[in-house]
Amino acid sequence: MTSLRKLRSDYHAKLGQQVVRFSARAGTGVIYPNFADCGSRSSVLIANGIAEALGISRQTSEPIPAQRAGALFESLTCEFIEHTFTAISHMRPGKWKYLTSQTQISRFAQYRHLKALDDLVRDDRNLSTALGHDYLVTPDIVIARSTVSHDDVNGQAVVLDRPGLATLTPFLESNRSPALPFLHASISCKWTIRSDRSQNTRTEALNLIRNRKGRLPHIVAVTAEPLPMRIASLALGTGDLDCVYHIALDELKRVCGALASCEDQAEMLFTMIDGDRLRDISDLPFDLAV
Repeated sequence: MTSLRKLRSDYHAKLGQQVVRFSARAGTGVIYPNFADCGSRSSVLIANGIAEALGISRQTSEPIPAQRAGALFESLTCEFIEHTFTAISHMRPGKWKYLTSQTQISRFAQYRHLKALDDLVRDDRNLSTALGHDYLVTPDIVIARSTVSHDDVNGQAVVLDRPGLATLTPFLESNRSPALPFLHASISCKWTIRSDRSQNTRTEALNLIRNRKGRLPHIVAVTAEPLPMRIASLALGTGDLDCVYHIALDELKRVCGALASCEDQAEMLFTMIDGDRLRDISDLPFDLAV
């Protein structure tokens, strides 16, 4: 079994190879990675510090389109989550699926009723105007848990010993046709954060909370944003997101602590950490196991 340290290191290496690109700001010679805001000195300093701490070579190269970078970030993050969550499967057994294909939440048991609502809205212009389509969230990454059969339940001991028991729970595949999987986690991926874009994540989270029938899935965000002040626009406050996870929080802490010009950023960083609003990517599989 591969250790969590190795899985985290491999994740960073793949991000460095496939997603991170360095550019030079015209007329200044300043080199910065594509998760930095070139217009912010603090962002460039911190991002370069993180890249150095992760062993990513600072070589300028052909830029990668933002949309492509985002898609790769989602894919590699999903891969990391699958590998780490599988490694601790003895703590959270079940049949799991990990998807990055912008899967609509109406495909899951807690939100199946939204499919009927969407069909009505599409056929009625007045309903469409009144309700819109914001309720049909398509998370960047989803973790789904499959339903179970009677044989699964009775695998170690006869629990369901006669008909007429547990006939309404959607977790038993025989109770619903079709038997839809459960949305276990909705994960938003933000390669970088701008305050205006961060609100989309909150809106999606609130729709997941309000429109469910049944258990609320984990609702989290993963980011590579170097500026704690910008991370705060997503992390601070409670009620929508469980928590925000940084791809390299330990490295971010060391870099912010070493930069005298970033004391305010460091202060905000530790406010979020101490307040249980920001954690490292290595914490995520364990939080998903709860």
